[in-house]
Amino acid sequence: MRVYFDNAATTPIDPEVLKEMYKVMENNYGNPSSIHAHGREARSLVEKARKTIANLLHTSPAEIFFTSGGTEADNTAIRCGIVDNGVKHAISSRLEHHAVIHTLEAMEKAGTIKLSLVDTDNKGNVDYNHLEELLKNNDRSLVSLMHANNELGTISDMERIGDLCEHYNAIYHADTVQTMGHYKHDLSKLKAHFMVCAAHKLHGPKGVGFLHVNHRIKIKPFIYGGAQERNMRGGTENVYGIIGLAKALEIAYANMEPNHTHIQSLKSYMIDQLKQNIPGIDFNGETNPDTSLYTVLNVSFPCSDMADMLLFNLDIAGISASGGSACSSGTDIGSHVLNAIGGDSTRPSVRFSFSKYNTKEEVDYTVAKLKELCMAYA
Repeated sequence: MRVYFDNAATTPIDPEVLKEMYKVMENNYGNPSSIHAHGREARSLVEKARKTIANLLHTSPAEIFFTSGGTEADNTAIRCGIVDNGVKHAISSRLEHHAVIHTLEAMEKAGTIKLSLVDTDNKGNVDYNHLEELLKNNDRSLVSLMHANNELGTISDMERIGDLCEHYNAIYHADTVQTMGHYKHDLSKLKAHFMVCAAHKLHGPKGVGFLHVNHRIKIKPFIYGGAQERNMRGGTENVYGIIGLAKALEIAYANMEPNHTHIQSLKSYMIDQLKQNIPGIDFNGETNPDTSLYTVLNVSFPCSDMADMLLFNLDIAGISASGGSACSSGTDIGSHVLNAIGGDSTRPSVRFSFSKYNTKEEVDYTVAKLKELCMAYA
């Protein structure tokens, strides 16, 4: 049996998305910047996709800019948000994705900003009182915090962060890579200046995403070149990817409630089965459905002797999962997120992340294999 429980790293492409992309690949190969008929056809498809995304998110098409994915979108929001608005102070946390925290650390090292890290508890929750203290005691700041942690699944309160940023005249960059397409975002109400998306996290293609730039904030291009994306992002548009992204988001919104119910039931079932079958099991981050991303479950195992071999043995058994963030796979540095929340380094941890394609039978198979492994190393 082959089981794929690494959907937080990337998701399989939805067949309907592939169909849309194939049609464009076969029939609409023009460059969107060309003024002839082939180019105009491609341009029309790009703008139709932009409008589809904007309508789903309750914003203007003029606020959606296509990128190569979440990392570029995060870098654009942070670097341009800071430099183009004269910001000298940034606030983030130790739990952020490397696309965010490494960018901010590089800017601090270069002397562009002073970086403050907001306190978080042992479940990954933001200390909002400390966040307000940092905002109050510094000049205008850029706040960069993720909506849901990619390793723990712990969710932040975007409305509360947005209200604090508005009160203290701060710029708010919300890293929504893990939640775009899994929760409905109404950008007409959220007080975020920047939000981001990567298509491959919601059953779309890799190599494409978007950055939402609220009309209240002004930035210059991060990538210079031609006049693409209304002079905001140089480079020929990834037409096939953009069409796939729009279709994936459209499908996600149309089926969000049943998908949420199905995936949450799998996560809850796996939690129960692990507790019943493996004594001493524990979980990193929040597991309460109200405060935890329903697609992510981070499990801490008591069998410390198999720490170096757990993922390898799962792979041998046909189960794909990851140790913390997928972006750190293959390294022996360990998870910076688990380190930040005081995780026990002697206990192996595995992130299981689910999608609409997973089944209860796959959970049963995985729990049975984990039980075998823990018994073997007991």
